[in-house]
Amino acid sequence: MVQIIAGEKGKGKTKYLLDMVNNAVAHATGNIVYLDKSQKHMHELTNKVRLINVAEYPITNIDEFLGFICGIVSQDYDLQEMYLDSFLTIAGLDDNQLVHAIEKLDVISEKYSVKFVLSISRNEADLPESAQARVLISL
Repeated sequence: MVQIIAGEKGKGKTKYLLDMVNNAVAHATGNIVYLDKSQKHMHELTNKVRLINVAEYPITNIDEFLGFICGIVSQDYDLQEMYLDSFLTIAGLDDNQLVHAIEKLDVISEKYSVKFVLSISRNEADLPESAQARVLISL
């Protein structure tokens, strides 16, 4: 399952995502990973969540990013949920690649039973129709 938190920059997506992650820990039976563009939110996450600063890795395009995601999934058999803050930035995406990226994440999600929650800095109305159907919250 791939879900989206949509909204323009500065609307509170990250706060909502952090609250969602920390609440998920109480009910999770597996591991949770939080991907971000910095270590900035490290102290806002419970210590049971693995924070990965994607900026520390040489990822420049969506294919490299999807390979990175597959590497994380392959090394953690108990991975249950992944939260991706600033998705367009950390994935190195342009708007034309968004549908492709979500489709690939959906395949990974279904095959390995990992839930993905993406924070996307776009209004819901500006997202492609297939992405709009996945919006969990629009800010």
